[in-house]
Amino acid sequence: MIELHFLPAYSPELNPAECLNQDVKTNALGKRRPVNVTRLEADVRRFLRSCQRRPTKLARYFHERHVRCAAA
Repeated sequence: MIELHFLPAYSPELNPAECLNQDVKTNALGKRRPVNVTRLEADVRRFLRSCQRRPTKLARYFHERHVRCAAA
């Protein structure tokens, strides 16, 4: 059976991609500050590639309490 859940027109807090965005902002660089855009891009790409190798980590974005209702 399919259930419909009506969400607000704009609800980024219910979007699992926002969890990834927050993870990138928090953990891609750590306490390092890139010296230029090229270094920033390389660090973010490295972090995202490491996330790709850990599908269980990505799956957890869908189990966050505030996202769970949208991912059900």
